[in-house]
Amino acid sequence: MQLTVDLNADVGEGFGRWSLGDDAAVIATVTSANVACGFHAGDPATMATTVRTALEHDVAVGAHVSYRDLAGFGRRYVDATEAELVGDVVYQIGALAGVCRTLGARIGYVKPHGALYNTIADADGRGAVHARAVIEAVGHYDAELPVVGLAGSSFLDHAARAGLEVVPEAFADRAYTPEGALVSRREPGSVLHDAEEVAARMVTLARTGTVTAVDGSTVAVEARSICVHGDSPGAVVMAQAVRAALADAGVGLGSFAAGPRAA
Repeated sequence: MQLTVDLNADVGEGFGRWSLGDDAAVIATVTSANVACGFHAGDPATMATTVRTALEHDVAVGAHVSYRDLAGFGRRYVDATEAELVGDVVYQIGALAGVCRTLGARIGYVKPHGALYNTIADADGRGAVHARAVIEAVGHYDAELPVVGLAGSSFLDHAARAGLEVVPEAFADRAYTPEGALVSRREPGSVLHDAEEVAARMVTLARTGTVTAVDGSTVAVEARSICVHGDSPGAVVMAQAVRAALADAGVGLGSFAAGPRAA
């Protein structure tokens, strides 16, 4: 049984006059905040507001980097070259880091978003070039920054070999295939909505390192961090239920990353 686990959420995903999710309530519940950096969502003002909220709650701040895809919320594959993607990832980390610096905060880790996250999970296959680009970008920017990726994915193996600290991640509200991958959002039942069911699944994950797949089989998922999506319906209730269930089961909650305040 894990003594401590991180609970993270995607936040700061509004843009301009449009808001998405109750960031304040979600951030108050988690231990790490994945802040959109402007390519799939977010803008300077939204980033600043989100970082301030993370500071108020002593929640770690991570750069939630994405393909350049505002219209598709970063959920569409972009056929960028390796050099283009390296630049895009560095640009996004730098944008959030600049906002953090003005507020006395710091970035504690990097987590890819959406289609980029899913593509690079297959670092030995179709995602090899983009996985290499993300690893190169993080290493060039700050090789001390941990990088978050799908538990069991080849991306984490490649990143670790490159000298980066890796953080295997599980998803509280997503269904898993028997192979340990996430069920595509295009498939029915890919997103789970029952807060009590999700909370119970995450207690099992923390205790045994396993989840139940869509076919009823048991899948090994060794994760240091659990993601609850901040933009889904009932996100706040879901996050609160997961946190309460873990605490009741004796699982400690704490971020793997440095705190949000600048050293």
